Amino acid sequence: MKLKKLTREEFSWSLYDWSSSAVTLLLTAIIPIYLKSIGHNYNVADSMSTAHWGIVNSVSTLVLALCAPVIGAVADFKGNKNRFFNVFFTVGILSLFASVFLDNYYALLIANFVMLIGYTGTYIIYDAFLVDVSPDERMDYVSSFGFGMGYIGGSIPFVLSLLLIMLEPFGLDGVTAVKLSLALNGVWWLLFTLPFLKNVRQVYSIEKTKHVVSGTLKNVAATFKKIAHHKVMGLFLLSYFFYIDGVNTVITMSTEIGADKGIDANQMVLALLATQLVAAVSVMLCARLVKTTRAKPIILVSIAVFAGVCVFGYFMTTALHFWIMALVVALVLGTIQALSRSFFAKLIPEKDRNNEYFGFYSIMTRYASILGPLILAGLTLWTGSSRYGILGILVLFVAGFIIFARVKEPDEEKEAASCANSADVLG
Repeated sequence: MKLKKLTREEFSWSLYDWSSSAVTLLLTAIIPIYLKSIGHNYNVADSMSTAHWGIVNSVSTLVLALCAPVIGAVADFKGNKNRFFNVFFTVGILSLFASVFLDNYYALLIANFVMLIGYTGTYIIYDAFLVDVSPDERMDYVSSFGFGMGYIGGSIPFVLSLLLIMLEPFGLDGVTAVKLSLALNGVWWLLFTLPFLKNVRQVYSIEKTKHVVSGTLKNVAATFKKIAHHKVMGLFLLSYFFYIDGVNTVITMSTEIGADKGIDANQMVLALLATQLVAAVSVMLCARLVKTTRAKPIILVSIAVFAGVCVFGYFMTTALHFWIMALVVALVLGTIQALSRSFFAKLIPEKDRNNEYFGFYSIMTRYASILGPLILAGLTLWTGSSRYGILGILVLFVAGFIIFARVKEPDEEKEAASCANSADVLG
């Protein structure tokens, strides 16, 4: 299937991946290490800092997960989708800039908690915008392209941040260098979000009702019932809950795990940079591969690779091991995220209520982000070693693989539904 070039809306939508991925790297590679350093001034051990960071991620995720269906339902009303995105984006960007001026360990934890609310909140809306900017037959390609843009775009401010932190030019001290890197990433996030704010608009919507609260709750309940009766969508969301939990945990806690293993911070950061570059190439190749190959087998292979990474992580002891783990993850990281997003988008039966459906998709994403860090933090605190926490994540990928293996492709599901409807008419 030959695909046309990206439209202005598709490209502007993809640019948000480019801009916001800088924040992802901050949360993965720089802020956790920075918190450990600041925590030393407050007699906070590295293992406790790991636990604190896991709790911050889990609680912020829980707050959004509880609100996601209602946010999605209200965002479906005409004109609300862009408003909700703007609010979350404003909260996130202001909290990031606030972190530049904070030196207290606990104040930084709070600021990052608020930033996580704003940052991840934008993705509840952003993911659903895929339905507005792209038709079904282009979704795999556009979603994969977006993730590829994210890996490339996120790497640029990340490299500049590394140069600031590692070289400490112009007589900067370590803390000031980190603060400047936070400001740099905030400017990047703001600047390259502007095309999205200008060009991406809500296409599918429902008219506002007089009774917004009761109407919203009814819509949420109705959508939940539809998902419950939609076997393929229900199975997909259940499998996604498990395997994306493991993926998110590997992403958000990787540097914490490496630090607990005694791996040099510079080695970890360089490995993560290489991960970004390899992942960018990998997901762009995937964008071409999905033109001729179904998404399901690619997702299954990706889940299996992550399961293997958990086993390998249990035995990780050296910087070389960390490099190997990081590069293997890079081969499938963007692919599993991009294809999961477009796989679900193509399952949505009512385009004008896509935010409601993506609200439940976000529940799976956000609740999944609670269980993984808690497993890792709990087993680490219980045993005193993060290696058992890493191994505990394996069960999430095993469960996700088994369930997803039973899920039909979106086009197979639509064909089956069409045949069933034809049979009913003939009957």
